[in-house]
Amino acid sequence: MSDTTKKGDGTTKEQQPRRRQARGERRIAQLLHAAARVFCTTGYTAASTNAIAREAGVSPGTLYQFFPNKEAIAIELGDRLMHEMREAYGEALAPVDPATPLEEAIGSAVDWFMAFNTDHPVFFALMHGPDIPGRMAEAHEQLHTTVVGRIEALLASLMPGAAPADVTRTAHVCLGIYKAGLELVLAHEGAERAAYIRETKDVLIRYLEPLVGDRLGRA
Repeated sequence: MSDTTKKGDGTTKEQQPRRRQARGERRIAQLLHAAARVFCTTGYTAASTNAIAREAGVSPGTLYQFFPNKEAIAIELGDRLMHEMREAYGEALAPVDPATPLEEAIGSAVDWFMAFNTDHPVFFALMHGPDIPGRMAEAHEQLHTTVVGRIEALLASLMPGAAPADVTRTAHVCLGIYKAGLELVLAHEGAERAAYIRETKDVLIRYLEPLVGDRLGRA
């Protein structure tokens, strides 16, 4: 029988592995979505594979076909989210046109990062939890270093006379302000969430205005 011979269900031998793979990917996505909800609700430490399986509507045995434990689930989820962030943060921290007002430049960057984190609240829950797996902590530290570097490069173009140490310090303060604002944003919904996003932008603008001077907003 050739590889293209049809089976009883109308599929060929060649098609069957692809279908099994597609079903497996759908099941993995289902388990990861359930894990995200559980991690956000209970935190990583208190979460269990039984709770994740229950949230996904499957048996623990089904979950163990794909993941040996909750650490493996968290690592897979974290890897996917960090890959997504790496794919897109270049746009959020791209060089700024000198004609762009400071308020607009900061607003655009903050909006992008806030949107990512409010769309994926589990990212903050995992990356800032007390007991996250070591591999995830290392990956997040690398991501943090890269983001700080991008902020430094952006600030260096706006603060050409500043010493490198001052630029680095300013970048860390900006990221610290953003993270503090993000924690408040994720703790609120609706109008209050929007208000905290505005407050975060205002604090960053007031902090950077005297440092950047009139280098932005020029026609």
